[in-house]
Amino acid sequence: MTSDLPALGLLLDVDGPIASPVTRSIAIPSIAADLVALANAGVPVVFNTGRSDEFLRGEVVGPLVEGGLTENARVFGVCEKGAVWFRITPAGVGDLSIDETLIPPVELSRAVDELVATRFAESMFFDYTKRTMISVEQRTEIDSDDYLALQPEFDRAVLDLCRTLDLGAVWRTEEHPASDGRILYRLDPTIISTDIESVQVGKDLGAERALALIAATGAVPAVWRTVGDSRSDYAMADWLHAQRYEVAHVDVRPSEGVPDKPYEVLTADEEIVNDAAGAVFLRRWAASVVDGVEADGPA
Repeated sequence: MTSDLPALGLLLDVDGPIASPVTRSIAIPSIAADLVALANAGVPVVFNTGRSDEFLRGEVVGPLVEGGLTENARVFGVCEKGAVWFRITPAGVGDLSIDETLIPPVELSRAVDELVATRFAESMFFDYTKRTMISVEQRTEIDSDDYLALQPEFDRAVLDLCRTLDLGAVWRTEEHPASDGRILYRLDPTIISTDIESVQVGKDLGAERALALIAATGAVPAVWRTVGDSRSDYAMADWLHAQRYEVAHVDVRPSEGVPDKPYEVLTADEEIVNDAAGAVFLRRWAASVVDGVEADGPA
């Protein structure tokens, strides 16, 4: 007897494993082709990202639609770390759902925008596409090392703005409660950006949203693979493991150090990182699920 339960589910960060951190787009054609093949074969695919719906629409959805995504494919975008979500169909992005309770105060957004314009415009830009968080990103024309050298100065300036506006915030290990004792916002630096966001959002909230979307459209797989390029992405697998799903996490940039986890952590060859590593694993999964070929490496 065969089961109607999908053999696998994928929960994917976008920057790094899917989109190149250099070009900020899908630069390896096999990535889109394998995603479409897996989704059309019945594998639920969810992009769990800090990016905006506009970014996914422009850089990810188009290649999937052009690659032949079918009506029966269950593909979703969960953006801004769980605050915005939608289905992806052959027609493109479906209706948006937005948790407006997570939107930071407009005063902070305006202050950060002015900070970028007056002090950091040559190295960073304000991301106006975000709906529920404030994001400032590295300009692609500047060197990564130069950006990362400036990022702590920017983050400290934003933390100072939060304190001036009496908004409790946390940055790395520093906690600065508001006068009422609460901390409602988090500064989350990545290798290409800093997000100023509600402490309620995260890749774990994104995972919870993702499984609710999948459950509303059919069977939920018992086996999952999560993929990311930073320590915060492990929260996807943490959440799935806590819910008693079988999960392994793929770290495409393990140079930060692989933490000790109660589930398997997979990595590519040492010299293969970011979207090149993402492409390797997607090819293995597509070969296994679609073509029935046994994987020749950890999968």
